[in-house]
Amino acid sequence: MNSVINIPRKIKTGFFGQRMTVLPPNIKKNVIKNDLINRFYLTDMGFYPHAVNHYRERKMGCHQHILLYCIEGRGTVNVQGSALELAPNAFVIIPRNVPHCYKSSEEDPWSIYWVHFTGEAADQLTSRYYQNRNNLLYIPYDEKRIRDFEEIFSLLENSFDDKVLEIANIKLLNYISSFIYFKEIDPAYQEDDVISASIAFMKRNLSRMFTLEQLARQQHLSVSQYARLFKTKTGSSPSQYFNQLKIQKSCQYLYFSNRNIKEICVELGFQDPYYFSRLFKKLMGKSPASYKNQHKKS
Repeated sequence: MNSVINIPRKIKTGFFGQRMTVLPPNIKKNVIKNDLINRFYLTDMGFYPHAVNHYRERKMGCHQHILLYCIEGRGTVNVQGSALELAPNAFVIIPRNVPHCYKSSEEDPWSIYWVHFTGEAADQLTSRYYQNRNNLLYIPYDEKRIRDFEEIFSLLENSFDDKVLEIANIKLLNYISSFIYFKEIDPAYQEDDVISASIAFMKRNLSRMFTLEQLARQQHLSVSQYARLFKTKTGSSPSQYFNQLKIQKSCQYLYFSNRNIKEICVELGFQDPYYFSRLFKKLMGKSPASYKNQHKKS
């Protein structure tokens, strides 16, 4: 194989903060000739945060399989006439050459990681995915899965050298497998442990405020069922628990940063500094200012 130095091509499609990279045609030819990775390789990948008005329709399908992984917001995926709602912690794999369309919600636009991949091994791996009863699966949030995506993306962002392509695609095989085999990889996973998933969602979104209805909907439960399960597992209501997480985070800011109370309020989604101070004192036994001063003296 001949190594060719190429500058990865970045594509912009209009979403603030989005990232995307596409393998140029000459690089695809090199991959196809590479027996180490030509049975499973990506053609493009990216991340679309808060993708307002994101819509794509392919009446003849796509030449590659497509992974869509939602971490925030929601949208709809239609595959061969079957409509699936893609919500946080859900993913879908659209088989190659299958007609489909997908659209981000107008009210709550999704943030999605996506990958186009192909090859004989990709066909076989995708068939494993479709052995599940549902085409749409919910998966426990794992920060490592995000880091793995970023690592693959970073490799391709810096170079399309043969060895880099080999490393990126070998890692990609493991990455896609982490979705399809997530239950087998983590036998301790409990499909009905929605409260752990909800707590993980809270921790990832400490800068936002949610109603009880929004938190219940995020886990696809009724409000009454969600509140009951949450109370049983944690001993607290969802709102109390979320506030406790926010106050714990504020303690870290007070200890380890120079942010003032107003800045901390903004960071944690509190619009009223007086409400934040009252809540802090209720949970910690002293005001935020006293807490910060105590740390400075020590």
